[in-house]
Amino acid sequence: MANLKEIRNRITSVSSTMQITSAMKMVSAAKLKKAQDAITAMRPYAEKLTELLQNVSASLDGESGGKYSDQRPVNKVLIVAITSNRGLCGAFNSNVVKETKNLLQNYAGKKVDFVTIGKKGNDIVRKTNNVVINNNGVFDDLTFHNVAEIAEELMKLYADGSYDKIELVYNQFKNAATQVIITEQFLPIVPVKAESKNQVDYLFEPSKEQIVEELIPRSLKTQLYKAIRDSFASEHGARMTAMHKATDNATELRNQLKLTYNKARQAAITNEILEIVGGAEALKA
Repeated sequence: MANLKEIRNRITSVSSTMQITSAMKMVSAAKLKKAQDAITAMRPYAEKLTELLQNVSASLDGESGGKYSDQRPVNKVLIVAITSNRGLCGAFNSNVVKETKNLLQNYAGKKVDFVTIGKKGNDIVRKTNNVVINNNGVFDDLTFHNVAEIAEELMKLYADGSYDKIELVYNQFKNAATQVIITEQFLPIVPVKAESKNQVDYLFEPSKEQIVEELIPRSLKTQLYKAIRDSFASEHGARMTAMHKATDNATELRNQLKLTYNKARQAAITNEILEIVGGAEALKA
């Protein structure tokens, strides 16, 4: 059994760790509320805009904007892995990395490059794969303008034929304790299903070309912004859950150490009493 001093030191260490994890949990909970409100408010707009985009792109027929809906043979693939800049959030980042490895198996024999958004994913992916663009600073100032610049780079890479397909891999926010790994096609634009092509008849004013020219880039930027916002909210939810579990484990460990300490202290006191009694009996004899 460890001596009393060692047990006291361990109790102090565990208590300090528990205070840190508890503080991190509260910070993530505060940030999660703001991030959750942002993605909840944005999601209906983004989904409706994507629906409009799919319906409009189905009627392009080679007109302006068709460069983003052109279905080419897939030989060169670009995967956008969205992770975080910080750790201590459970399996949040590792799940994205695992999903990218699964995608690599699906595209065996094809050229696959990566765009990483988040330091943690970049540190892992670049060890075994080619990372053409790394955007870690976007989380320092997460605005639509900054994300739009990344989306423009992706659209340019697809439009000039550098890649035939671009996919997003990220954690979609479901609730504070649950994140769902999503693989989402960014480019080319996912064609609308055949049975729903003629369900909506759009009137274009002033012209289809002008509307498409504005709608498609904005919709793609919004799609990427929603994905990063989803990942951002998921990160804080995952970190809050991980720190909550860490705090509970630290509390349990501290209680066990206190019990061990009390038992050791009681045994030490009992030995001292026995020694005193034994010494007194020896003097009587």
